[in-house]
Amino acid sequence: MSDQSTPPSVEPALPGREPILLAAFEGWNDAGSAASQALEHLHEVWDAEQIDELDPEEYHDFQVNRPVIGLNAAGDREITWPSTAIAVATAPRTGRQVVLVHGIEPSMRWRRYCGELLEIAAGLHTGTVITLGALLADVPHTRPIPVTVTSEDRAVRQLLDVESNSYEGPTGIVGVLQHEAAARQLRTLSLWAAVPHYVAHPPSPKAVLALLHRIEELIGEPIPLGDLPEDAAAWQDGVDELAGEDSEIAEYVRQLEEAKDTADLPEASGEAIAQEFERYLRRRDKGLGG
Repeated sequence: MSDQSTPPSVEPALPGREPILLAAFEGWNDAGSAASQALEHLHEVWDAEQIDELDPEEYHDFQVNRPVIGLNAAGDREITWPSTAIAVATAPRTGRQVVLVHGIEPSMRWRRYCGELLEIAAGLHTGTVITLGALLADVPHTRPIPVTVTSEDRAVRQLLDVESNSYEGPTGIVGVLQHEAAARQLRTLSLWAAVPHYVAHPPSPKAVLALLHRIEELIGEPIPLGDLPEDAAAWQDGVDELAGEDSEIAEYVRQLEEAKDTADLPEASGEAIAQEFERYLRRRDKGLGG
């Protein structure tokens, strides 16, 4: 999947040179597995190296997230435990260090869990924490996947012109990690992709692409996409086919499309269209995919 092309220049929305932490967690925060698969993609294309791992004994109920037994590469039986891995990559163009945190939402001791992650981040001199999530929503699969970007940091909101998070209610581990990171005076950002609820099962490559595009914009590092654009197109074609076989679903999708198009009309500015076209041209010229 790795692409050896020289990436085009993209100005980062987040200035500075200090490391950035990106975190995604499987489970409640990860509709369609979009957030965790986006992080896995970054790990692969940036050749990230795992540097640490949290002890699952402290944070997981193994009757909820059971260990898996199987054969390893040597043919020996081994047990793989649910865990949280911390890896480090160097963004190829900017040279900026990126810390990748990928785990399963823990069952217990969330404050201690977040504290341990943030201590590791502090040891790596991380300045910004970006959490990735995905939720099920009333959005059509035929339109661009919305990605909401919010921050509890006033300076970040002013810099990026994003809103604070107005959600109130039960939260997942990404919400707790954001809160704890902000309490430690780290810059924080939260990215959430909206996955069509009628195609909730993973994979959701179109949502993965949407998250990766926003990460590109934030850190100024074009991401090789490999087969993802083709996978996203095939996913949409497959859902089109399923909808075509069920008149009720087809009508529901049409209603979602109308609602989405109406809501987006004020945003369809010439500037937004020009930015999207420029990104397409950069990728075409450099062979990075769609």
